[in-house]
Amino acid sequence: MINIYRKTTTIKAEQFDGSQTSLFGYEVMPDSLLDALTGEPAYYSILIDDFEPEPDDFPDDNEVSFEIGDWIVNEADEIKVMADEEFKQQYAELPVIPDYVSDWIQKCKNDGISIGDMLCSERRPEKMRDWMALTPGTYEFNQKRYTEYQDLISRAWLDGYVVEEDE
Repeated sequence: MINIYRKTTTIKAEQFDGSQTSLFGYEVMPDSLLDALTGEPAYYSILIDDFEPEPDDFPDDNEVSFEIGDWIVNEADEIKVMADEEFKQQYAELPVIPDYVSDWIQKCKNDGISIGDMLCSERRPEKMRDWMALTPGTYEFNQKRYTEYQDLISRAWLDGYVVEEDE
């Protein structure tokens, strides 16, 4: 019987837009081939410094080539290139949540509170309840926002998250 699985590891990735001079610490080098319309390089590459070639490898096996719009992925210390569409099919960005939501998730997990109770509990911090349910700048309840933020927090609970940077 065939079972279906999903990846649960996190990766680091950056979409190349042509402006970066380095990716994951490797210098970006333009290819010698120029785009006829823009006069800019059509392809770029990075050389992976710590590559130890096998005896039968070609000399350029440590070069990773890509073009604008491609994703450069660092997964399990392996650098690979993925086209935008392929990347979006395989990976989803982790949710970004405020620190007080992160604190509440961690408290609930530590205290053995279920995800459902975590989302609906009246013990939730007031700041979190307002963030989830109120239209910004008003005191109006927003059902659509509330539902979307429940989904966001559930994804954060299950898959992990990034804490929003202070502004």
